[in-house]
Amino acid sequence: MLTATLLGLCIGVCLGLTGAGGGILAVPALMFGLGLTLTQAAPVALIAVGIASAVGALQGLLRGLVRYKAAMLMAAMGALTAPLGLSLARRLPAHWLSLTFAGVMLLVAARMARQSRRRAPAGVAPPKPCRLSPETGRFVWNRVTAATLGAIGAVSGLCTGMLGVGGGFIIVPALTHFSDARMISIVSTSLMVIALVSAATVSSALLHGLTLPAAQWAFVAAAVAGMAAGRMVAPRVPQAVLQRVFAAVCVVVAAVLAWRA
Repeated sequence: MLTATLLGLCIGVCLGLTGAGGGILAVPALMFGLGLTLTQAAPVALIAVGIASAVGALQGLLRGLVRYKAAMLMAAMGALTAPLGLSLARRLPAHWLSLTFAGVMLLVAARMARQSRRRAPAGVAPPKPCRLSPETGRFVWNRVTAATLGAIGAVSGLCTGMLGVGGGFIIVPALTHFSDARMISIVSTSLMVIALVSAATVSSALLHGLTLPAAQWAFVAAAVAGMAAGRMVAPRVPQAVLQRVFAAVCVVVAAVLAWRA
């Protein structure tokens, strides 16, 4: 119980400091700390990340930062593909799942490292497929916008079901690349998608007989508390430093996962 609580606090603080992508460390923490397999750890991590994301999404909604129509479309597509991810997770050998997860963590580490060194682009940027209206601040809806957002949600849901990660590491860079929304709005919208898709995925797992012992519920509660503490501390810590440290941790964890597999 103590180990689960300490692990949950650490993951929660990481969520609060680095944003939704920090949830990718929840599954390895449960595997190494509590001795769970990847398929056992995935739903526990999703519950913790989903609740924490719901808190952040509610704050974003109250501040008018969430593009809720886009979030609901991505969540709907993610809810459709998440059961497929769960099915794949049950059928794939454990070592292949671990290697896939390690590869995803390396991609996240590379993205974080690039972000820590990024400079503002010079010149005029080309138009994005998903554009915001200057008058309303909301997405201009057309077929390209709907198809792009739907595809982002579908890929996120597949990864959520298969690997037990919220999908923020996919949604945030994808929206950054394909839309002209501000980062604060992208992160808040991503949190709403993660909360909704996580809820759908966990519901599917519950229907298949998922039950959590007390230690795993302690992990969930501690993660939510740690997330709140991390969000309070985050403004005082340089983001570039956080991103580099997080990238280094992801590389180390990915190496351990691959070696064990």
